[in-house]
Amino acid sequence: MKASPSSDMSVIWIDIWDSQKGSKGKTLINCSFNFGRHTATVWGTAMHPGVAQYRNCWCWGHPTHACRAQGTKCQECGRAHRVENHRSMAWCCKANPKSNPPREATAASAPCPHTFKCLNCKSEHSADDTKCPFWRHRFAKQWHSNKAAELRIGYASNSNIQRSRVGNF
Repeated sequence: MKASPSSDMSVIWIDIWDSQKGSKGKTLINCSFNFGRHTATVWGTAMHPGVAQYRNCWCWGHPTHACRAQGTKCQECGRAHRVENHRSMAWCCKANPKSNPPREATAASAPCPHTFKCLNCKSEHSADDTKCPFWRHRFAKQWHSNKAAELRIGYASNSNIQRSRVGNF
Protein backbone atom coordinates (compact mmCIF):
# COMPACT_ATOMS: atom_id res chain seq x y z
CA MET A 1 0.00 0.00 0.00
CA LYS A 2 1.37 3.42 -0.89
CA ALA A 3 2.43 5.35 2.23
CA SER A 4 0.68 8.52 0.98
CA PRO A 5 -0.50 9.87 -2.42
CA SER A 6 2.67 11.93 -2.88
CA SER A 7 5.08 9.36 -1.43
CA ASP A 8 7.69 7.37 -3.31
CA MET A 9 7.51 4.65 -0.65
CA SER A 10 5.12 1.72 -0.27
CA VAL A 11 4.36 -0.38 2.77
CA ILE A 12 3.96 -4.12 2.35
CA TRP A 13 2.39 -6.08 5.21
CA ILE A 14 3.18 -9.78 5.32
CA ASP A 15 2.09 -12.40 7.79
CA ILE A 16 4.73 -14.94 8.74
CA TRP A 17 3.69 -18.31 10.11
CA ASP A 18 6.16 -18.66 12.91
CA SER A 19 6.76 -20.13 16.33
CA GLN A 20 5.87 -18.22 19.50
CA LYS A 21 9.47 -17.06 19.78
CA GLY A 22 9.30 -15.52 16.30
CA SER A 23 12.62 -16.98 15.18
CA LYS A 24 11.74 -17.04 11.44
CA GLY A 25 10.52 -13.45 11.50
CA LYS A 26 13.59 -12.26 13.39
CA THR A 27 15.89 -13.72 10.72
CA LEU A 28 14.10 -11.68 8.02
CA ILE A 29 14.51 -8.31 9.79
CA ASN A 30 16.98 -6.05 7.94
CA CYS A 31 17.11 -8.44 4.94
CA SER A 32 16.62 -6.89 1.51
CA PHE A 33 14.66 -8.24 -1.45
CA ASN A 34 14.66 -7.07 -5.06
CA PHE A 35 11.40 -6.47 -6.93
CA GLY A 36 12.45 -5.62 -10.46
CA ARG A 37 14.54 -2.46 -10.12
CA HIS A 38 13.22 -1.77 -6.60
CA THR A 39 14.70 -2.96 -3.30
CA ALA A 40 12.62 -3.67 -0.22
CA THR A 41 14.08 -3.92 3.27
CA VAL A 42 12.21 -5.86 5.96
CA TRP A 43 11.60 -3.94 9.17
CA GLY A 44 10.12 -5.32 12.33
CA THR A 45 6.84 -3.88 13.54
CA ALA A 46 4.17 -4.50 16.12
CA MET A 47 1.33 -6.83 15.25
CA HIS A 48 -1.15 -4.89 13.11
CA PRO A 49 -4.28 -3.88 15.02
CA GLY A 50 -6.65 -4.74 12.18
CA VAL A 51 -10.12 -6.19 12.52
CA ALA A 52 -10.15 -9.88 11.67
CA GLN A 53 -12.35 -11.42 9.00
CA TYR A 54 -13.31 -14.90 10.10
CA ARG A 55 -12.77 -17.34 7.24
CA ASN A 56 -15.61 -19.66 8.25
CA CYS A 57 -18.59 -17.28 8.05
CA TRP A 58 -16.75 -14.40 6.23
CA CYS A 59 -17.97 -11.82 8.76
CA TRP A 60 -15.74 -9.24 10.39
CA GLY A 61 -14.85 -8.50 13.98
CA HIS A 62 -15.43 -11.63 16.00
CA PRO A 63 -13.00 -14.34 17.08
CA THR A 64 -13.31 -17.99 16.09
CA HIS A 65 -14.80 -19.07 19.41
CA ALA A 66 -17.59 -16.47 19.14
CA CYS A 67 -18.75 -17.46 15.65
CA ARG A 68 -22.36 -18.59 15.53
CA ALA A 69 -22.18 -20.07 12.03
CA GLN A 70 -23.20 -23.72 11.91
CA GLY A 71 -20.54 -24.52 9.32
CA THR A 72 -18.42 -23.05 6.55
CA LYS A 73 -20.04 -20.56 4.18
CA CYS A 74 -19.07 -19.93 0.57
CA GLN A 75 -17.63 -16.41 0.24
CA GLU A 76 -19.22 -16.09 -3.20
CA CYS A 77 -22.86 -17.05 -2.60
CA GLY A 78 -23.11 -17.33 1.21
CA ARG A 79 -24.49 -20.87 1.12
CA ALA A 80 -23.31 -23.72 3.35
CA HIS A 81 -20.40 -25.09 1.29
CA ARG A 82 -16.77 -24.24 0.66
CA VAL A 83 -15.89 -22.06 -2.33
CA GLU A 84 -13.98 -25.02 -3.83
CA ASN A 85 -17.30 -26.87 -4.03
CA HIS A 86 -19.32 -23.92 -5.34
CA ARG A 87 -19.76 -25.44 -8.83
CA SER A 88 -21.14 -28.72 -7.53
CA MET A 89 -23.18 -27.40 -4.58
CA ALA A 90 -24.58 -23.96 -5.49
CA TRP A 91 -28.02 -23.81 -7.10
CA CYS A 92 -26.81 -21.12 -9.48
CA CYS A 93 -24.15 -23.38 -11.05
CA LYS A 94 -25.74 -26.82 -10.78
CA ALA A 95 -27.76 -28.31 -13.61
CA ASN A 96 -31.50 -28.52 -13.04
CA PRO A 97 -33.22 -30.58 -15.74
CA LYS A 98 -36.59 -30.25 -13.95
CA SER A 99 -36.72 -26.44 -14.13
CA ASN A 100 -38.69 -24.71 -16.86
CA PRO A 101 -36.70 -24.14 -19.04
CA PRO A 102 -34.14 -26.77 -17.99
CA ARG A 103 -30.90 -25.25 -16.70
CA GLU A 104 -27.51 -26.64 -17.71
CA ALA A 105 -24.54 -26.67 -15.34
CA THR A 106 -21.92 -23.96 -15.67
CA ALA A 107 -18.87 -25.40 -17.42
CA ALA A 108 -16.02 -26.24 -15.04
CA SER A 109 -13.52 -24.29 -17.17
CA ALA A 110 -15.68 -21.13 -17.26
CA PRO A 111 -15.85 -18.62 -14.42
CA CYS A 112 -19.12 -18.52 -12.52
CA PRO A 113 -21.28 -16.08 -14.54
CA HIS A 114 -23.57 -15.15 -11.67
CA THR A 115 -23.42 -11.95 -9.64
CA PHE A 116 -22.82 -12.38 -5.94
CA LYS A 117 -23.95 -10.37 -2.95
CA CYS A 118 -21.35 -9.68 -0.26
CA LEU A 119 -22.32 -11.16 3.10
CA ASN A 120 -21.16 -7.96 4.81
CA CYS A 121 -22.05 -4.88 2.74
CA LYS A 122 -24.61 -6.52 0.39
CA SER A 123 -22.87 -5.12 -2.74
CA GLU A 124 -22.23 -7.21 -5.86
CA HIS A 125 -18.90 -8.89 -5.04
CA SER A 126 -17.70 -11.84 -2.98
CA ALA A 127 -17.16 -11.51 0.78
CA ASP A 128 -13.36 -11.63 0.45
CA ASP A 129 -13.13 -8.93 -2.26
CA THR A 130 -10.75 -6.02 -1.68
CA LYS A 131 -13.38 -3.62 -3.12
CA CYS A 132 -15.59 -4.23 -0.09
CA PRO A 133 -15.81 -1.23 2.27
CA PHE A 134 -15.39 -3.64 5.19
CA TRP A 135 -12.03 -4.75 3.76
CA ARG A 136 -10.94 -1.16 3.02
CA HIS A 137 -11.69 -0.24 6.66
CA ARG A 138 -10.03 -3.35 8.13
CA PHE A 139 -7.72 -1.20 10.27
CA ALA A 140 -10.51 1.08 11.53
CA LYS A 141 -11.97 -0.63 14.60
CA GLN A 142 -14.37 2.24 15.29
CA TRP A 143 -15.78 2.04 11.75
CA HIS A 144 -16.42 -1.69 12.21
CA SER A 145 -18.04 -1.09 15.61
CA ASN A 146 -20.36 1.53 14.10
CA LYS A 147 -21.32 -0.78 11.21
CA ALA A 148 -21.99 -3.66 13.61
CA ALA A 149 -24.26 -1.37 15.67
CA GLU A 150 -26.11 -0.30 12.48
CA LEU A 151 -26.61 -3.94 11.50
CA ARG A 152 -27.90 -4.84 14.97
CA ILE A 153 -30.39 -1.96 14.80
CA GLY A 154 -31.43 -3.04 11.29
CA TYR A 155 -31.94 -6.65 12.36
CA ALA A 156 -33.94 -5.57 15.42
CA SER A 157 -36.24 -3.31 13.38
CA ASN A 158 -36.74 -6.05 10.74
CA SER A 159 -37.65 -8.61 13.40
CA ASN A 160 -40.11 -6.12 14.95
CA ILE A 161 -41.72 -5.62 11.53
CA GLN A 162 -42.01 -9.40 11.13
CA ARG A 163 -43.57 -9.74 14.59
CA SER A 164 -46.12 -6.99 13.88
CA ARG A 165 -47.08 -8.66 10.59
CA VAL A 166 -47.56 -11.99 12.32
CA GLY A 167 -49.65 -10.30 15.01
CA ASN A 168 -51.96 -8.67 12.42
CA PHE A 169 -53.15 -11.96 10.90
